[in-house]
Amino acid sequence: MNEPRLNLPELTVSELSTALKRTVEDAYGYVRVRGEVSGFKGPHSSGHVYFALKDEGAKIDAVIWKGVFGRMRLRPEEGLEVIVTGKLTTYPSRSSYQIIVETLEPSGLGALMALLEQRKQMLAAEGLFDEARKQLLPFLPAVIGVITSPTGAVIRDILHRLADRFPRHVMVWPVKVQGDDSAAEVAAAIDGFNALPELGALRRPDLIIVARGGGSLEDLWSFNEEIVVRAAAASLIPLISAVGHETDVTLIDFAADRRAPTPTAAAEMAVPVRTELLLDVNSLEQRALAAWTRNQEARRSELRSAARALPDADEVLALPRQRLDHAAAGLSRGLRANAQIHRVGFSRIAGRLHPHLLRGTVERRRERYAGIAHRLRASVAANIEAYKVRIARQNERVAAFAERGERAIGVILDRWTAQLERATQLLTAFSYRGVLARGFALVRDAAGDPLRAAAAVGTGMRLDIEFTDGRVSAVAGDAHVTPVTESAPLLPRRRRRPGGGEGQGSLF
Repeated sequence: MNEPRLNLPELTVSELSTALKRTVEDAYGYVRVRGEVSGFKGPHSSGHVYFALKDEGAKIDAVIWKGVFGRMRLRPEEGLEVIVTGKLTTYPSRSSYQIIVETLEPSGLGALMALLEQRKQMLAAEGLFDEARKQLLPFLPAVIGVITSPTGAVIRDILHRLADRFPRHVMVWPVKVQGDDSAAEVAAAIDGFNALPELGALRRPDLIIVARGGGSLEDLWSFNEEIVVRAAAASLIPLISAVGHETDVTLIDFAADRRAPTPTAAAEMAVPVRTELLLDVNSLEQRALAAWTRNQEARRSELRSAARALPDADEVLALPRQRLDHAAAGLSRGLRANAQIHRVGFSRIAGRLHPHLLRGTVERRRERYAGIAHRLRASVAANIEAYKVRIARQNERVAAFAERGERAIGVILDRWTAQLERATQLLTAFSYRGVLARGFALVRDAAGDPLRAAAAVGTGMRLDIEFTDGRVSAVAGDAHVTPVTESAPLLPRRRRRPGGGEGQGSLF
């Protein structure tokens, strides 16, 4: 049996963990690792990302710091096979090693296609690709917004094709169509066009074209990013996707309102041919004029036929004229008879309006009103007496309630006063100032925290000592701790009850 090696240098756990960390970092430094993403649950609340890389035989923890994660074009997803580059280090708190990821790329074209298919299914499940969400393109947009690179051949092809077919006002939003920040720029351009006012010097476009030339799957990957697809689906302006060649398919094609195989075809979808429209308008104008002429001739013929079938005007008006003559002849007799009837009626009414008749009517009304006034005064007097009796009864009830309320308030105040006195006694008993009054002192450090053990006091440490009548500042001298010999605690003598015998003592 080997003897323990007592001559080895003694290390703390922290010193050993630091030595292992330095050894791992010096021996490996930066490494390039292939593996499958496992345990990825999205960014932490701090913005950092924690997951693991595994294969069929091993597993290693991985960390992506917040700043690096924000610059990554490809984001880790559960089950995705990737190649990461980073620095190998250790995490002493868990006695484990991990890799600090700085770059992350898919492991081959198959991984990209698998990621693309997975993302397509996820967005389709949310309904972003539904046909019901797609908008109709305007027939002749006044302003067309183009999101593309300002230096490529794509913008020249679009402008040339628009000039050939139907010149329109074009607003170009320059973006990068490839690279780390291209997806964010394309999404910001779509949102920016939608945020423009409908009227003004810089008005909102009626149609948006997102265009890019052809390229590999990695070159077109910016248009497969989730931020670009969601921005295209949320656009209130109709959007045409013209990314790549006819054989290239990106996720923005499914979210856009229309997909064009090439940028030139997108310009053809955006506007009609001006010469063809002019020919159609001229043809429709001639047809409309010919139809109007034929309609007028038909109406004129119908009017002539109807005029021949109508009777003569004198024949149509003869009977109404005769009735008018008879009515005019009887009008004077009717006026005289009506005036006579009204005169007789006025005479009959005037006979009932003599002064002595009016005086009799006034006297009868006066007697009637006097009787009503007498009954009203008697009723008011009776009601006053009844209300006086009722008010007296209510006053007696109020006085009784007031007396009962005063007694109840007195009882409640006595009860609350007793509770307050008991609480005051408890507070006084539990307060540390009662301990100080018995000759003890409370020692605090410079931060004001109480010190409960002599081991917490260091040499030269500033102390604050509180007595019952004030505080004293002090500086600790020798920090040597002298143990206190424990002695048997003094037990308080029990009080005896006045009647003899032992009972429970008072807590106070």
